[in-house]
Amino acid sequence: MSGTPPTESKSVVICGAGIIGLSTAYYLSLLAPDGTQIYILDTSPTLFDCASGRAGGFLAEDWFPPHTSALGALSFKLHRDLAAKHDGGKAWGYAASVAYSVTGLSAPKDGARGEDWLTQGASRATAATPAGAADFPSWLAPAQAELISTSQSTAQVDPEKLCRFLLAECEARGVQVLHPVAPSSIALDDASRVSRITYTTNDGAAHIVPCTSLVLTAGVWTPKLFRTLFPTASGDLPVVAMSGHSLVLRSPRWVPPVVSEGAVPTECAAIFAADDGYGFSPELFSRAHGDIYVAGHNTGSLAIEATADLTKPDINALAELRRCAAHMLAVPEDELDVVRGSLCHRPVGPSGRPLVMQANATLTGGAEGVYVAAGHGPWGISMSLGTGLVMAETVLGRKPSADISRLGV
Repeated sequence: MSGTPPTESKSVVICGAGIIGLSTAYYLSLLAPDGTQIYILDTSPTLFDCASGRAGGFLAEDWFPPHTSALGALSFKLHRDLAAKHDGGKAWGYAASVAYSVTGLSAPKDGARGEDWLTQGASRATAATPAGAADFPSWLAPAQAELISTSQSTAQVDPEKLCRFLLAECEARGVQVLHPVAPSSIALDDASRVSRITYTTNDGAAHIVPCTSLVLTAGVWTPKLFRTLFPTASGDLPVVAMSGHSLVLRSPRWVPPVVSEGAVPTECAAIFAADDGYGFSPELFSRAHGDIYVAGHNTGSLAIEATADLTKPDINALAELRRCAAHMLAVPEDELDVVRGSLCHRPVGPSGRPLVMQANATLTGGAEGVYVAAGHGPWGISMSLGTGLVMAETVLGRKPSADISRLGV
């Protein structure tokens, strides 16, 4: 895998095997001319241990500000189309979803539950279904709820399963996935365009792969990678981390509906709750395969580990999420089956805008052929497929399917 490719050959190297990198590789494998080589490099020995595999998987069509509205709508359509083509309901839990904004779930006094209102003096209101809320999820404690999105414009996926589907599709199409490796330097041709990239393996050995286009999709690690590969760059990439803890659990009160073979489950719900005494604003997603994802315990102050596999959750944060979940689900803590507790570092771009761009030579310190896709914040899964498509189109010199003109630096 060493040496410089012939002038006419194309070789795209994507640094970062999360959902943005995989989506880019997937659409490149569909659109690129025959003979195009596609590599994905990742520093972690295990994939999907951070934001891509541990996210909520909530998808929205029209929840975005003007600068990302076209990308969001495109991506929502691509998610729906991909699920229809590859049985995504079965393969990665794709499901249409309603969404509610919820208030009035303040922590119960002395741990009293709604069903104990008569014997323990808790409010009868905590055991009552809100008026006009006949369609409110039966697995959630009664609350004041406002339907904020129907199943026509919101959906859900299990992000790790979607990542694994994309990985398998990429490899089946000849994409080479190399990990754990550490990209260390690039070389330029006579026209100042990237021509190859060097990476090191755990044994310290250096390897070279051809690279006529370089795409950086390393999430919160993108700025560090950019500085490593472009030490003379005029500035840094403005991507920071918003870290969040989450739980995946099962509740005896949530059993997903049985659907016919090939049908898409339609009774999943996304719950966005106010901070009614929890210390954070909880988010709950009931997934098609029976899991409930609980999150909202976020901070921007955590240190970022060297690689994604070293990311470990804080047990106190997980305990707070579990207590919150028990109250919101009206289930004792010991009846909740916790499948997994996680910490993920979500990359956030400037003013909440992702970076989806071709990096100009001024920014890179002279190098051409460099592209960046990072900083999607809580919308990385939702915008993943659209970002992958427009990045593939941009790399190939095509007009992107969505306007990304305001997503640069």
